[in-house]
Amino acid sequence: MVIRPFAAVRPNVSDAALVASVPYDVVDEAEAKALAAGNPKSFLHVSRPEIDLAPGTPPSSPQAYAQARKALDALVADGVLVRDDTPRLYAYRQTMGSHSQTGIVATFDTKDYLSGVLKQHEKTRKDKEDDRTRHIEALAAHTGPAFLAYRDDKAVDEIVFHACREKPLYDFTAPDGVGHTVWTIGSGNNCMADELVELFARIPVAYIADGHHRSAAAARYAEARGFEGESRYFLAVAFPASQLRILPYNRLVSTLNGLSDYEFMSALSANFTIGRKGERNCRMYFNGRWTDLSWSVPDGADVVSALDASYLQDNLLAPVLGIADPRTNPRISFMGGIRGDAALAAKVDSGEAAVAFAMEPVTIGEIMAIADAGAIMPPKSTWFEPKLRSGLFVHPVS
Repeated sequence: MVIRPFAAVRPNVSDAALVASVPYDVVDEAEAKALAAGNPKSFLHVSRPEIDLAPGTPPSSPQAYAQARKALDALVADGVLVRDDTPRLYAYRQTMGSHSQTGIVATFDTKDYLSGVLKQHEKTRKDKEDDRTRHIEALAAHTGPAFLAYRDDKAVDEIVFHACREKPLYDFTAPDGVGHTVWTIGSGNNCMADELVELFARIPVAYIADGHHRSAAAARYAEARGFEGESRYFLAVAFPASQLRILPYNRLVSTLNGLSDYEFMSALSANFTIGRKGERNCRMYFNGRWTDLSWSVPDGADVVSALDASYLQDNLLAPVLGIADPRTNPRISFMGGIRGDAALAAKVDSGEAAVAFAMEPVTIGEIMAIADAGAIMPPKSTWFEPKLRSGLFVHPVS
């Protein structure tokens, strides 16, 4: 696969902690507004520009894209963001409690995405692709990196290890307790950057862990411009697969599809065993209590149908609760595992949901097997944590 150093637009050292923000798609407008309150340097003014517009302004409106460009230009004009004078790679480490993961920040080839060298495991939605494509067009830049995984490579690990022994460019802890440390791989150690480019050319594939819509939008933008110049490449951070931490993506259902509590439990018992007695498990919060559910993987199940989310969908959500398409049915919602069991229970106890399901996390091996098979995971199957911060790296495309 192709990786390239790039001349980043990035925060000056003193402002990095103020600029760095959570990704645009993990917070709603109210949460984004609260996080950016009193901080004009927050990158949320670029990634969620509707927070600075009249209430009710759609985030995919022309006004929002224009406001995003205005906010980005202001950060550059004020010297909060500066542009590197030479192309570089970066090492980016995130630390969350005892967990640590270190990735390589580079630009990747959209032709590798289109040819399947950068493998997908999720379907994308046209409306979300359209939004990200318009965002790139309005800003002439990629402002949020995709999150990639590759099978561990000892030679790459060794170079990253040595790069991270140098003085970091950025080193701060965000308000949520996640540490972010960045080193440059360039300038005085260009040989390391060149060697990484050569090593990645021998790595056959990488996997999109998070950022399917950003990747698809980047490919659309590049194709529309004939893959010329910087438009051909997009911003991403690639991590060794063994370092990644995956949390569950949980399910909430608003109603029981007209069933009484007794009818629901009776229907559930046809395909699930109460208690941890089977090969696979999840937990259900219903009527004020947690209950363990278990089952065994059906004989002959493929890599997708063997997933816990697939079994729940095929044996309860669709046939019993009437949720045939979880991508579009308004009666189902999803909650990342980072929010914990208490948040699920609170939704049910408040009446916002009738029942909640706390899933087991998928493994990186399952994700890679599904992508290798050219298959697609059920929606909202993976929640990678910690999330990449936006604003630390911007990739200009013109």
